[in-house]
Amino acid sequence: MEHIVILGNGISGITTARHIRKRSDKKITVISAESDYFFSRTALMYVYMGHMQWNHLKPYEDWFWKKNRIDLKTGWVQQIDFAQKTLHFKNGETLDYDKLVLATGSIPNKFGWEGENLEGAQGLVSKQDLELLEKNTKNCKKAVVVGGGLIGVELAEMLRTRNIAVTMLVREKAFWHSVLPFENAKMIAEHIKSHGIDLRTETELDKIIPDENGRVKAIMTKSGEQIDCQLVGLCAGVRPKIDFLKDSGLAINKGILVNSYLETNIPNVYAIGDCAEQQEAIGQRKPVEAVWYTGRMMGETLALTLTGKKSRYNPGNWFNSAKFFDIEYQTYGWVWPKPKENEQHFHWQHKDGTKAITISFDRYTNQFLGINTFGIGMRHEVLDRWLTEKRKINYVLANLKQANFDPEFYNRHEATIFKSFKSGLMKQE
Repeated sequence: MEHIVILGNGISGITTARHIRKRSDKKITVISAESDYFFSRTALMYVYMGHMQWNHLKPYEDWFWKKNRIDLKTGWVQQIDFAQKTLHFKNGETLDYDKLVLATGSIPNKFGWEGENLEGAQGLVSKQDLELLEKNTKNCKKAVVVGGGLIGVELAEMLRTRNIAVTMLVREKAFWHSVLPFENAKMIAEHIKSHGIDLRTETELDKIIPDENGRVKAIMTKSGEQIDCQLVGLCAGVRPKIDFLKDSGLAINKGILVNSYLETNIPNVYAIGDCAEQQEAIGQRKPVEAVWYTGRMMGETLALTLTGKKSRYNPGNWFNSAKFFDIEYQTYGWVWPKPKENEQHFHWQHKDGTKAITISFDRYTNQFLGINTFGIGMRHEVLDRWLTEKRKINYVLANLKQANFDPEFYNRHEATIFKSFKSGLMKQE
């Protein structure tokens, strides 16, 4: 019986395993050194905040895996012999495979900062990171979070629930302005500050300063300011977890290079999720996408290929979602931080500073290109259809109520949204 081995039990690896089992009787082994069972990584923060317990993070009961004949192996793979199709574990064990799926995920970025490996300096990606955070914040009064992305704001929210003072260092002029248009970034920055976060924009980390015991004592910014702290959260993005694959014969760049079928340069070896890097551009998407949704879609696609229906990875229209303290964020299509030459942004914001819409459209054809929503729940299937149908901006605005989870909200604010849109066009003219 063909043996498919999946290295990594995150959303990508487990989706692959589940869909292979739905379509075949192949032997499946899933390997992880992080946890015995698959857990919802996006909910890690709620364990620390006391809203959930560890066992609540497991979407499936422990018996699910045996019943579905998915073997789970806990272990750390140190080396892969691709010629012999053998995995070598840190403890000396080996495991043979017929087909191998690499779904190794991400690790926090480090940029060679002085003191980045001190005790009390850490990222937040894995189960082990969360356990380390518990240890590092036992007597913590003050923390510095480096980076203004999704992980950084999650960590800041977590720490505030324990009454730890938090300073956030953000390189841009406003929070996550590398992704969000300035109006959106500024609104979220103000919202973060309203939760007691000392958010420092246009501020970069220079070095981390140790105490006499080799623990974090303070940080120094590039402007020369020293900020005392007992914890430094390194949240300046993530990178593919592939260091152990260097010089193995596998083609790698930032991630493991794959074609449109998620195949690597080695026969019967595939890569998916955060660790995969697309060699061929998919629209305007980045070659490496460390996103939950894309990881799931890659798993579904690869399972088809591995069970006899060779399929290209086609993720469709871009979408993502997140939460900034109390504000839910959704994005569909492309809304660049700065509009491209042919693009125009329409921006509307509620006076309470917790709800906003930014729509991108083609200034020449009026085609709807993308939307960001904040504090306003939108229906994925509706917006995805409009993007595919290449609807015009006027159609989208006239029918936005169909996409809104709360039609009453739209009814209350329809007039001001349209007024804002017309006013924006007049300013452009």
